[in-house]
Amino acid sequence: MTLCHDGAVADSDSRPLMLLDSAGLWFRAFYAIPDKVRSPDGRSVNAVRGFLDMTAQLVADHRPGRLVACLDLDWRPAFRVALLPSYKTHRVAADQSGVDGQTAEVAEEVPDPLLPQVDMILEILDAIGIATGGAEGLEADDVLGTLAARETRDPVIVVSGDRDLLQVASDGDGADGAGVPVRCLYIGRGIAKAELYGPAEVADRYGLPPDRAGRAYAELALLRGDPSDGLPGVPGIGEKTASKLLLQFGSLDAIRAAAASSPSPLPLRAANSIAASAEYLDAAWDVVWVQRDADVTLSGPDTCPIAPRHPERLAALAAELGVTAQVERLLAALAQTG
Repeated sequence: MTLCHDGAVADSDSRPLMLLDSAGLWFRAFYAIPDKVRSPDGRSVNAVRGFLDMTAQLVADHRPGRLVACLDLDWRPAFRVALLPSYKTHRVAADQSGVDGQTAEVAEEVPDPLLPQVDMILEILDAIGIATGGAEGLEADDVLGTLAARETRDPVIVVSGDRDLLQVASDGDGADGAGVPVRCLYIGRGIAKAELYGPAEVADRYGLPPDRAGRAYAELALLRGDPSDGLPGVPGIGEKTASKLLLQFGSLDAIRAAAASSPSPLPLRAANSIAASAEYLDAAWDVVWVQRDADVTLSGPDTCPIAPRHPERLAALAAELGVTAQVERLLAALAQTG
């Protein structure tokens, strides 16, 4: 059972719990739809329209019984930066008026026309009655990972364009805390080309041990690095080498033990590089690993609303922003989940 913020148990008939990487969706919508799409009073609403249409399509395609839009309450948590100072550095917007002329880090670099649209999206979600979820000091990934791991009743679909979430894929055997099947719907190539990943698909796509594919994917990411997150990786260990080593030795711990042994069964260059990267590997694991025990707060019950919570306010918002058609499509999709 999943408890809502007020302790109530959400109703469900074992249809999926769908968890949305909300920021990923609205960023994708913003860049996919021209900024010339405006509300009647001239404000940019391209991200609003795209977000609503994508959510409607996801709901129509998968008919979840429950739905949570997961939020970044801290897109670059301090504990991850302390462990790995390069974490997401390239995404930081700079304030050139820092002390003594030094550049100060202030926030994630978000396009100006997108910022107000985030509030618009959240207002619409609230008026419809779609729950949002967040955890203070943590990223949406940690919210997604926690809600998936603590679910014990319904299968879970995690929707994201971030491959980091492939690590939450589970068959519900209790591995990494998941008590139900968890699938990651990867939308990196768009909703129409979405790919559903379970452990078997993750293992097959990346060449990983099938019995621990989710955790092994996180180990693969740690070894190869990820420039998009400022993760340097182990020098000389790319994705193919990391996959080969994980298949041969079974886990990152076993790879590191092999690298440290004398003589090492690893090629000399790889063994030396892994051994020399011990500090990085120790520190960066908690940067890569999505938390499963975050203190997540939901804005309300996560049951899919088959009718809007505040119909008059929703109608007014939709008309004001010029997104009535998009709202109606989402409401129609939600009505089919009842």
